[in-house]
Amino acid sequence: RKTMDPQNSVQDVHRCDLCETAIVHSYCDFCHVNLCIACIGKHISNGYDKHKIVPFQERRSTLIYPICRTHSHKNCKFQCKDCDKIFICSSCTASEQHRGHTFLEVSKVYNTKKEIIGKDTKELENLISPTYEKIALDLESHLANLDGGYEKLTTTISKQGEQWHREIDTIINKMKTEISEIKVKHTAILQKYLVEIKHTQSLITNTLQAIRKIEQSTEVSSTIEYRSKLTELRKLPPKVQVSLPTFIPKPIDRETLCSLFGHITPLSTDTEENVLSLNQSKTSVIELLGEPVLVATIQTWYQNLRSVACLNDDCVWTCGLTNDMKCFSTIGSLLQTVKTKSEERPSDIAVDKDGNLLYSIRTAGTVFKVKNGQTKDFIRLHGWGPCNLCVTSTGDLLVTMCRDDKTQSKVVRFSKSTEKQTIQFDDKGKPLYSGNDKIKYISENGNHNICVADWYAHAIVVVNQDGKLRWRYTGHPSVTGKKSFDPCGITTDSQNRILTADSDNHCIHILDQNGQFLSYIDKCDLKDPWGVCVDNNDSLFVCEYYKSSVKKRKYLK
Repeated sequence: RKTMDPQNSVQDVHRCDLCETAIVHSYCDFCHVNLCIACIGKHISNGYDKHKIVPFQERRSTLIYPICRTHSHKNCKFQCKDCDKIFICSSCTASEQHRGHTFLEVSKVYNTKKEIIGKDTKELENLISPTYEKIALDLESHLANLDGGYEKLTTTISKQGEQWHREIDTIINKMKTEISEIKVKHTAILQKYLVEIKHTQSLITNTLQAIRKIEQSTEVSSTIEYRSKLTELRKLPPKVQVSLPTFIPKPIDRETLCSLFGHITPLSTDTEENVLSLNQSKTSVIELLGEPVLVATIQTWYQNLRSVACLNDDCVWTCGLTNDMKCFSTIGSLLQTVKTKSEERPSDIAVDKDGNLLYSIRTAGTVFKVKNGQTKDFIRLHGWGPCNLCVTSTGDLLVTMCRDDKTQSKVVRFSKSTEKQTIQFDDKGKPLYSGNDKIKYISENGNHNICVADWYAHAIVVVNQDGKLRWRYTGHPSVTGKKSFDPCGITTDSQNRILTADSDNHCIHILDQNGQFLSYIDKCDLKDPWGVCVDNNDSLFVCEYYKSSVKKRKYLK
């Protein structure tokens, strides 16, 4: 429960500091006391020259000068520039001590300092304090998400372990099967040899019986006709030696095993010196050319040119509202044409880390990969259609997609063709992106922020690597005064700047990584800009939707 100020009424009416009942009328600018009419005389009774009575509305308007140390009856309205700016009065200026010195008017110095204090206050209130508050909130958010992040890491390792167990079980079962097959062959060899030996044993038994019969017989003919078989039987069959297979285990090398299993990266703490200033955007603009330089123009002959993606510093892929995609050199030569697998027009294109072309077809619910001239299904979706694509610095694929009923949108991260992350709602459960099938070009910044140009929402939506909303940008009055901000293509450069095409306003907005407007590109015969990309040298490529040309521009000093 708050205690009411005894000098103020419920409506905060100021009361006299002396009688504490009457409504204030005047103010002593020297003593900083509220006074009613009746109490003014009482207050100045000890000397009128010691007080400065002004109307209450004009309080704190009188400068209170310091008293001169030499002339105690005078105020110091000057500073001596040659005497370490000490305060002096008018009498001191004519003294021998200060003869020939330069004097500064205290009122002017005061006003200059007041301006500095005002600017400092403005910067503290509008920039520094909110920035520190945001940093604190971000740190609190990171701390709150630590358990989930580490739990996810532990789960990933456990899954890897389970996969290794499955692979080891598969290897062991394969070896057991191999041993069983060897055993069958081993048994067959020994059994065949045994049959041959049994047959010879039977022959020996029959021979012995015949010889004994002849020995006991007195018949001449049977004895003379006897033919010995000992020569044949003395030739013993070759001895068959079939050795049991052996298992030679390899010694377990823990270091090699760990390197094969994977490794955990150590904690990485990067600190970047960052000085805040209300004129921060003006400082950054120095690095931008006042007027970008046109380096090259590539005529694509598309009726409606929508997307451009850098293959390297010398080649770009393009696509429009047709069922083919064309690769051009930066001097305008057509190098390659690829038709879509389903004969439908692509929604967007991208180039992966290996230089393979990726393209999406929303109506087919599929992202395709073109590798070595062969087109294959890369990602197939069910109930959702892929719209725009971005390959990240780590090789992941970011895809903006909408639900088949066109009521929801989201961003999904894929590692190869496996879904790793879904970004759809903010901390309050509200959708981050407009729910429709409209274009939502996407780019990853160097700080791993994910930037989406939500055309239908007239906004750039930026989230961090964990999918937490960082900021939104809805245009700048100096650019979007006549028409609304309708962002189309979006890209980022090596300085973590964000560049987005504003088609209706025929310009490119340039923002810093915190969403602060830096500048815009419009003085270069730019018409209906759409898709954009930046190469490794920070050269900007811009699609002109109706002109069907890609213009390469240098925009940095």
